Amino acid sequence: MSTIHAIHRSFGRASAAVPVVVRVVIGIIMATHGWQKLTQMGAANFGNGMLADLGVPLPGVMGHVVTWLELVGGIALVVGFLTRASAAVLAVVLAGATVLVKVDLGLIAGMGAPLPGAELDLALLVGLFVSVVMGPGRPSLDHLLGLEDTTTVVVDVSDRAATPVG
Repeated sequence: MSTIHAIHRSFGRASAAVPVVVRVVIGIIMATHGWQKLTQMGAANFGNGMLADLGVPLPGVMGHVVTWLELVGGIALVVGFLTRASAAVLAVVLAGATVLVKVDLGLIAGMGAPLPGAELDLALLVGLFVSVVMGPGRPSLDHLLGLEDTTTVVVDVSDRAATPVG
């Protein structure tokens, strides 16, 4: 076996960790954003300040909705509970925020811009997409509670088809 095949085989075995790592990292980031809004800005202040300035309808209510969705949804991702639904809801919230806040700034904001560009938002959206598509990974409440199928697919780097194991 060549070195390249050995490396590919090692990555193939490690691929089961991908959904777990992605959901935990994205979950920590989202929960931290929600916690920051709750403890440093206040959900109502976030809504009546920033969201009102952006023209969001019912900004006070939406401030609470966004804050709690980020906090609770992020924690749900970390522990792997209702992973696909949590990731999908967070993706909708984040896509809305990206459109409202970052479109005018571009991918990478220029010097002196009031906020960073959309690069972090887009990376988080990709991570949320991975969580929706791949699910929570094996160590999760979803698996423990039987909410997700425990079958994983091992991808062999040879020309043969993928083999389900479980």
